[in-house]
Amino acid sequence: MSERLRQRDSEAPTTSVPLRRNRRFQILWIGAAAANLGLETVEVAYPLLIMSLTGSPALAGLFGFAQIGTALLVGLPAGVVVDRWDRRRILLISEAVRALTLAFIVLSLMAGRANFGLLILAAIVLGAGTAFGAPARMLLIRAVVPDHQLTAALSQDEARSGAAALAGPPLGGALYLVSRTFPFVAAIAGFVISFVCALVIRVPRAANPTEPVSNAPKSALGPLTTAFSGLLELLGDRLLRSALLLISIFYFSITAAILMVMVTLRDQHHSPGTIGLALSGTAVGMLVGSALVPRLNRLLSPGALLLSASALTTVAVALLALPLGPVWVFAMLTLAALGLPALKILVDIMIFRQTPDHRRGRAIAATITLIGAGSPLGSLAGGLALQFLGVTGAIVLIAGVQSVITVAGLANRHVRSARWPE
Repeated sequence: MSERLRQRDSEAPTTSVPLRRNRRFQILWIGAAAANLGLETVEVAYPLLIMSLTGSPALAGLFGFAQIGTALLVGLPAGVVVDRWDRRRILLISEAVRALTLAFIVLSLMAGRANFGLLILAAIVLGAGTAFGAPARMLLIRAVVPDHQLTAALSQDEARSGAAALAGPPLGGALYLVSRTFPFVAAIAGFVISFVCALVIRVPRAANPTEPVSNAPKSALGPLTTAFSGLLELLGDRLLRSALLLISIFYFSITAAILMVMVTLRDQHHSPGTIGLALSGTAVGMLVGSALVPRLNRLLSPGALLLSASALTTVAVALLALPLGPVWVFAMLTLAALGLPALKILVDIMIFRQTPDHRRGRAIAATITLIGAGSPLGSLAGGLALQFLGVTGAIVLIAGVQSVITVAGLANRHVRSARWPE
């Protein structure tokens, strides 16, 4: 690693204070946890509300597509903005816009003026807010955590995601039963807490990136090239490319498999509550997996970690073809998700340690874009496979896709021999 890169990393806080006593990190973490819990809570309310307004499950699915699609489309340009503007201010604006958008939905519900068009517009705004806010928050966390605590900090951040995914849906369902507005109010509260947490912290000046001035002649395609530079940088690194492919395929496989086991459990006449508990295995796996990250990073090389996690997911998804009930589904989804936090943190660590600060926003935004593409593709492929192959055939097909990617990684010498960056 170059001397300049070492110097840049040394600009991060060098305090020996334990992570649990790092006030700035913990405040950021609390804000992120509140926002994430609010998001998971309200995700249950959107389809229920849209179906109550329109009676159409297809339109309910369109909301999620609009939100995710906007986040993916805006993601790469958002990375450029995060690299060039004050990241704390970007996070503040993102949280404020998302809170105000949800407040507008609450007011429209109270006035009896809510409609599908309004909700789709809200989905677009919320998706754009995620595209800007997520990389800004990640880089702020890096700015307040010393290099030797980075893995622990990212592990705690992944635990936050798993806990929110576990607690949010049942909380949202319970709140919706009381009032249609309550899940939205809970999400507003989460964004307000996140806004306040970002407002009160003070970030080191080194966290505000300065891109080197280039004297090269500017091309008409310059803005487009800049937006895609983070994506091209990730795809140019063999290990990062393999890791991102495996994570994206994981989301593809899990999203498709969840759709398939929902059909299986419904055909076995299990209640919606039981099905929900069975599907929470993914969140439990992520929560447990985040606690295992430091130990896995010490014991395994990046290549071994990638291949082990992918193989574990392949086996777990394939075993979902056995119609053994909700407990089996819960166990297999937990097993499938165990390695995901380690893979995501592997990518984060490599970006933070190998990518110059003035390009990290683009790299992280590109990461979110690539990973985020897996879920909608999995939903589409899962639905088509169910229609033409049935549940068992569809699960075998998805497990086959996962296994092909695993074998390809095993055959890749660069993946097998990869080592952690210094």
